[in-house]
Amino acid sequence: MTLGIYIHWPFCRRICPYCDFNVRRWRGEEEAGLLGAICADIAEHGRRLGPQSLHSVHFGGGTPSMLTPQAIARILDCVTGTFGLEDAVEIGLEANPEDAGALPELVGAGINRLSLGVQALDDAALGQLGRGHTAYAALEAIDVAARTGARVSVDLIHSRPGQTLAAWEAELRRALRLEIEHLSAYQLTIEAGTPFAKAAGSGRLLPQDTEQAAQFYELTQALCAEAGFCGYEISNHAKGESARARHNLLYWRGDDWLGIGPGAHGRIALAGQRTATIAWRGLKDYIDAVAQAGIGWESTDALAAEAEGEEMLLMGLRLAEGVDVQRVERLLRRPLSSTGLMQSGLVHAVRPGRLALTLPGRLFADRIAVQLLASEAPVAL
Repeated sequence: MTLGIYIHWPFCRRICPYCDFNVRRWRGEEEAGLLGAICADIAEHGRRLGPQSLHSVHFGGGTPSMLTPQAIARILDCVTGTFGLEDAVEIGLEANPEDAGALPELVGAGINRLSLGVQALDDAALGQLGRGHTAYAALEAIDVAARTGARVSVDLIHSRPGQTLAAWEAELRRALRLEIEHLSAYQLTIEAGTPFAKAAGSGRLLPQDTEQAAQFYELTQALCAEAGFCGYEISNHAKGESARARHNLLYWRGDDWLGIGPGAHGRIALAGQRTATIAWRGLKDYIDAVAQAGIGWESTDALAAEAEGEEMLLMGLRLAEGVDVQRVERLLRRPLSSTGLMQSGLVHAVRPGRLALTLPGRLFADRIAVQLLASEAPVAL
């Protein structure tokens, strides 16, 4: 079994107006209790699962680069004292450019992959997105990260309100010339309940329409390919296979991961059945649950085979390598059908037994998955 750990650190200095993650403003008083709960949660997972070797460890959030190197080292000591690590284990951390000065010490504490939340290389856009750094600070942070020796990834957001294709092309070309080996380029989505959703609802924010967003996406794929960044997933591009995000591949390939920390989601095998786990979202609720039960779960949901197959299809179609058709059909207990989708050029067989989206098909990934799931005829590969 391929297994990873996701560790959620929920604190941020500020809350971005587009973010719907389980985050909260940093107040400075809760760190010790949460660190202790996270370590205890990891240890209890080890007792329940038995000896395992980890494929990846990922610190997400929130802003885990706010953690001190001592805190990172403490958590990683707990991880390594509980589980084994694969030889090429990825230990990743999401970082904000404001924390550039801390990056060398965080790498010294055990981090070997840094994912920088740059989001834009334009100061006006950064202000619109509620970010706390400038474009110059982002470039400085990328330089610092590259000099640590860790793998470096950058996140950018396109299809922003008012953004032009020409401006995005200049911004993306600039990013692709930097000392990075991985780029995550996401379309701005308006999530319910966020300040951006309220602004869009009142007309104060005008999102790009579907046709415009498709043009941004197609331009992104072309420029990344030109620069040698392979689009191995809908929004993710890497310079070579070794640069791909090993932890995220667990999600897309239907492998297992433990969700640790407030609100963290996980997928693991319990009693022989794939199970969705969710930790308590509230800080006190999570800490209390770990103290009382040894583990931070609020809920566990054993996935029926059909639900597991649907999830595997939805996630696996995002990858350029595609999805294992027989594995999905075995879980669904029925065949898929791609005949019409193939004829329309939206899906193709990347190799026998694996179905993937074409570049035009990636623009309609969720709708294609729904169509495949609604079909009853066999797949023509």
